[in-house]
Amino acid sequence: MDCLMCKGLIEDKQTTFMVDLGNCILIVKNVPSQVCSQCGETSYADNIASQLEKIADEAKKTLSEITVINYAARVA
Repeated sequence: MDCLMCKGLIEDKQTTFMVDLGNCILIVKNVPSQVCSQCGETSYADNIASQLEKIADEAKKTLSEITVINYAARVA
């Protein structure tokens, strides 16, 4: 598959997903991703993106400023 941004080669990798939820910074490690070897653009399969949304929704309810989650341990 080719990258939508630059037409580079897409590789399957595990990456770190980070998002600012306003009350919390969420870091999810070891997320299955597709990464362009040329420009570095990262994308996620629909089921992975859906799971990340669920994780983010749960993290919004925490009282911590930083939450770090291991994706593989969360979905296993």
